[in-house]
Amino acid sequence: MLLLFVCLILGVLVARLAKPPAGIVHGLNWWVINIALPALVLELIPRLKFDPQLWFPVAAMWLTFGGAWLLFGLLGPRLGWSRQRTGALILVCGLGNTSFMGYPLMQALHGQPGLALAVVADQLGAFPILASAGIVVASLYAGRKPEPAIILRRILTFPGFLALLAGIAVGLCGGWPALLDGVFAPIGATLTPLALFSVGLQFKFHPGHRQLGAASWGLGWKLLLAPLACWAMGMTAGVGGLVLTVGVLQAAMAPMVSAAILADEYELEPTLANTVLGAGIVLSLITIPLGNLLLGG
Repeated sequence: MLLLFVCLILGVLVARLAKPPAGIVHGLNWWVINIALPALVLELIPRLKFDPQLWFPVAAMWLTFGGAWLLFGLLGPRLGWSRQRTGALILVCGLGNTSFMGYPLMQALHGQPGLALAVVADQLGAFPILASAGIVVASLYAGRKPEPAIILRRILTFPGFLALLAGIAVGLCGGWPALLDGVFAPIGATLTPLALFSVGLQFKFHPGHRQLGAASWGLGWKLLLAPLACWAMGMTAGVGGLVLTVGVLQAAMAPMVSAAILADEYELEPTLANTVLGAGIVLSLITIPLGNLLLGG
């Protein structure tokens, strides 16, 4: 946990006090997404033992997004929100930061077993939702037409997803030779410090008076109501142990950085999206460990 705080705060300080090179965030994110994340997935997934409850972390991601779409789709017109504001909240509060923050937090709280389950929730849940339903929501609320070919291409060419498929195949064949394990592990270990440092570099929190109400609704869903709904679903279905804990905590994770970027790309009130993102990151550093204690972790 200390490593997470240090890397995050270091990123914030460097962005404000130093003069980091132009494009540093893009470069760090490229390494994390295209190199470190696939290496981590290739290391962990072949070791993951099949559990019939593994559907739960994936379903929790869909419940979080679907619930946000339903809640804000109903609230928006009643509270006088613009379609851009409604779309922004669906994206940033329906999608969690299950990789950049979820991986290191789950590893800190539950070690390698928790990290492996976090990968399942992220790569089979959060990422496909971002690349499919997330783009559909962004297009609809921005007044554009979704393009199925682009959605399919994003999913099928994403390095982490391809690594997941390769990892499953390798696991079925008995796992990697020890020599390759020694390569994947140190490369994958770079994800935690670089991802949190990158989040710190991008940290923005400029709440306007007119944004506080919408931001409160969004964070109330993302950090409290969504994990409660996922916990209720898991308990009703008889899910327990570490699978339940990680699934609920991934649902409670701070808003996704990529969702805020998508909101900006589709002009869905990016200032609100960044405000919710920044506040969610700070609050989740308190709510995630607290939620873990309440779940018995």
